[in-house]
Amino acid sequence: MRLPLFPLEVVLYPGTILPLHIFEPRYRTMLADCLSGDRRFGLVLPGPDGEPPSTGVIGTIAEIRASQPMEDGRANILVEGGPRFMLRRYLPEDTPYLVGLVDLFEDDEEDESEQARSLVELRQLADRLAEARRVIGDGVPMPDWAADAGGLSLQVASLLDVDITFKQRFLGIRSPAYRVQLLLQLLPGMVAELEARALVKRRAGRNGTGGARPDIVIS
Repeated sequence: MRLPLFPLEVVLYPGTILPLHIFEPRYRTMLADCLSGDRRFGLVLPGPDGEPPSTGVIGTIAEIRASQPMEDGRANILVEGGPRFMLRRYLPEDTPYLVGLVDLFEDDEEDESEQARSLVELRQLADRLAEARRVIGDGVPMPDWAADAGGLSLQVASLLDVDITFKQRFLGIRSPAYRVQLLLQLLPGMVAELEARALVKRRAGRNGTGGARPDIVIS
């Protein structure tokens, strides 16, 4: 399919929400074209040193859910991650932004009945992760977790504080079972660290408000 492209140093996962600020003139034009069309564009990582993305790169369709224009032409938008794609080639179109021909792809089909126990464990860790992030103040309210391994694993990955290289590689994995197993290896340590930070914040928030008081020794 034909798709306008927005190179940005961020990885958008299917089924997740991302706010964006549109300010460059070429992307203002892209936004106007998308809003007058099917409200979709492709979010991809740029190439090295700001070069155009390489063909073969994996990206995600960003579906515009809300747009707030400003008087000076800038805009705040809210997008939801749609299907993933691979950039096949660029199209020679008369637009100030890049347009590509992309191939959409889905997850591999797997027997999820064999993953039931892993999914329960992943949801439990995901609940703890989301709650700790909420307490710390850098997270969102508890998400409505997807019931399937594919959707759940991508939702959870979007909450991880990891480098963009890992996020991009994770985006390209087509096996839900493999993604789940990767997360089950990574999450216990991450969750424990975040819960420790959340506990410190809870205790700090009780200072002077009836929380536990330290013993005072008078010599």
